[in-house]
Amino acid sequence: MTAVKKELLIFDLDGTLIDSVPDLAQATNDMLTTLCKSTYPIETVRNWVGNGSRMLIERALVGSVEVAEGQLSKEEADHAEKVFFDAYAKVSGDNTVAYPNVSEGLKKLKQAGFTLALVTNKPSQFVPKILESFGWSELFTEVLGGDSLPAKKPDPEPLRHVCRTLQIAPEYAVMIGDSKNDIFAGQNANIDTLGLSYGYNYGQDIRELKPTAAFDDFQSLVDWVIAEYT
Repeated sequence: MTAVKKELLIFDLDGTLIDSVPDLAQATNDMLTTLCKSTYPIETVRNWVGNGSRMLIERALVGSVEVAEGQLSKEEADHAEKVFFDAYAKVSGDNTVAYPNVSEGLKKLKQAGFTLALVTNKPSQFVPKILESFGWSELFTEVLGGDSLPAKKPDPEPLRHVCRTLQIAPEYAVMIGDSKNDIFAGQNANIDTLGLSYGYNYGQDIRELKPTAAFDDFQSLVDWVIAEYT
């Protein structure tokens, strides 16, 4: 592996910096209850997270990670999405926690001279409150939600958009995340990818996706990034 000096670190949010599944599961089950449907254990919902809220909602409605075309009507999904957003707005952040050493690690990376960006598939309306609650708002130079652009991860366009906006070539950027959506987005954008094994990756080991490197905790990632990329 040849490590080139990097300037830009692009982070995923859910499953990478924060564990938001308790709140997402509560909002999902509140939605299902409102719609008179069966609810699910938190570990089931955990495996549905990562492709944005719309896909989470559709998976909950059918009770499966796979949603067949035509299985839900647009009207049904639209209505459920509104119910979910209302439920999530009430609980968002209540039980969301940062993973160990994330706050300290982000500040250390910023102090080391890296530009930090955030690209999440979470709807953008919910992101500022979460960043503010952890004191991270000033750390990220660019923030994109799942609805900020027509495409979201695993499409590489959000990462390319960040690089263009910050005028940093992809070869000097790194994508850091916990799921195949992050790794594929980075690989498709031709930038280095760093995987974290503790997040939400549908039960698959992140290392199977062949990221540039993978780590089991955030502190190890921070130490490696500073050693390899500065």
